[in-house]
Amino acid sequence: MSVVGKHFRPRLSAACVPEEAQMNSLPVNYNGLARSNVLHSAGAHAPSTRCFNSVPLQVRRRQAVVVRAAKQLNFNKDGEALKKMQAGVDKLASVVGITLGPKGRNVVLESKFGSPRIVNDGVTVAKEVELQDPIENVGAKLVRQAAAKTNDTAGDGTTTATILSAAIIAEGMKIVQAGTNPVQLTRGIEKTVAALVKELQNLSTEVKDEDLVNVATVSAGGSEVIGELISSALARVGRQGVVTMEESRTAMDNLHVVEGMQFERGYISPYFVTDPERMVGEYENCKLLLVDKKITTARDMVGILESAIRGGYPLMIMAEEIEQEPLATLVLNKLRGALKVLAVKAPGFGERKSSYLEDIAILTGGTVVKEEVGLQLDKVGEEVLGTAAKVELSKESTTIVGSGATQDAVQARVKQIRMLISETEQEYEKEKLNERVARLSGGVAIIQVGAQTETELKEKKLRVEDALNATKAAVEEGIVIGGGCTLLRLATKVAAIRDTLQNDEQRVGAEIVRRALVYPLKLIASNSGVNGSVVVNKVMEQKDTNIGYNAANDKYEDLFAAGIIDPTKVVRCALENAASVARTFLTSDVVVTEIPEPEPAGAGAAGMDAMGGY
Repeated sequence: MSVVGKHFRPRLSAACVPEEAQMNSLPVNYNGLARSNVLHSAGAHAPSTRCFNSVPLQVRRRQAVVVRAAKQLNFNKDGEALKKMQAGVDKLASVVGITLGPKGRNVVLESKFGSPRIVNDGVTVAKEVELQDPIENVGAKLVRQAAAKTNDTAGDGTTTATILSAAIIAEGMKIVQAGTNPVQLTRGIEKTVAALVKELQNLSTEVKDEDLVNVATVSAGGSEVIGELISSALARVGRQGVVTMEESRTAMDNLHVVEGMQFERGYISPYFVTDPERMVGEYENCKLLLVDKKITTARDMVGILESAIRGGYPLMIMAEEIEQEPLATLVLNKLRGALKVLAVKAPGFGERKSSYLEDIAILTGGTVVKEEVGLQLDKVGEEVLGTAAKVELSKESTTIVGSGATQDAVQARVKQIRMLISETEQEYEKEKLNERVARLSGGVAIIQVGAQTETELKEKKLRVEDALNATKAAVEEGIVIGGGCTLLRLATKVAAIRDTLQNDEQRVGAEIVRRALVYPLKLIASNSGVNGSVVVNKVMEQKDTNIGYNAANDKYEDLFAAGIIDPTKVVRCALENAASVARTFLTSDVVVTEIPEPEPAGAGAAGMDAMGGY
């Protein structure tokens, strides 16, 4: 087997590297290293005394030729461009809005490969909507940003964000077309929403343990089974505990708790993603290399990487930092299928970083590679590697699930840290030590999602993911009454806010927000087969602000007592992101789109196949 560092030097001069590898700073694949079971090196910066070809190549850097296609400029003459964009917004909102509320319907998504997908998740539906008219499609894409940003920040509330965006745009377009200055109008929208966020915080209450099941149930579209499952998971690992999800091997849902920890460090490069839909990199039965220093060259990792290739096991590398050349080598081998690998920076800094690495080493049964104890990266082998039952890296966090073989060592480590807590006087240091105890002793709750069919499983996993995110959001910022009623209550606060604004245009902007806040409740009622305007009027008549419309049983009742609650963070993010997108929309005056390519000549008539038959 040809490997870097034994049969050849890992760095080549420019004359030895194929022309294709000399473009910009892309990872380099050296000539002669194309076999799948061979480690590919990516360093091409240092001089070398050896060349693979008998005749050195004359290499020239390729000039990147950028061909700029002509664009279509669509000016907002007579308001036509914005009208078309609004049509795209309305089409997207109509499709996404079907899923809102406990009686919302599903959307069936065609799949080019495999069975169709049945989903009830707003952002998933929004991602699939592509409109034929380019200007309409721009409008749909603009509002899709509100859903995506809400999903990234709060993990739920994507449908509400979409509906609010469409509502503010619809109400704003009526005013803009009448000749009102859109700049002052949108400033009024911005100021009103900022004031409403403060009012929302006043309405919010801290979530209790018994409320978490209701938060999860509502977010999962009214599924009490999912709500109970997530509530049980949090009861096992605590509010700050780690809950993950995976597919069950049976049709039944299961919950079990294992040793493990999570910390806020994500993958170094998105090239390590193994699940593009969830944008995570994950492996089971994964080995861990823990390094308490910077990795500056791929040569230092050769022995470990060769072992991983021979053994066929996945490897996660955690170090203080991984510089460009070794990182490029890892990415290249990952993309070529030679190596199953993940890379992440170690959590913390200085001494705290070293302590975290030691904690992870004890959890996984590995050894931290550091020169202070006589271990050098280029001289160690498989004996220093830890083992995890599963590792999962997202953009922002890393979850390590222990194998269960190190329970005694973990308990001893927890006892040692607790002794340090009792001896420490600084509150900040105590807080950090308590975090380490929680990480080591809390464990990881794994929800195994089961279903009868693949289509049902995919839809159910989306519901569980939404419910998990909603419960986390509720713990962070508290809860408010759900069912669109909190937004309706906020609408009653707009009159006082409007009086504080500077001019008439800004006050009209406040009125636009007030009208838009009614839309979600109207749509929830409409999806339940009830007149939305009637429901809004009845809720507004109630003196008790906790009384609202429960679409699940078609009753007006205390929504807190009925368990119809939303995380404050979800409502806040939906409102802020919707207002942001609407402001951008209303102040636009030109839409630049691609010029559609003409259909190829000689295309068969409708109803005929490529051979001219029917």
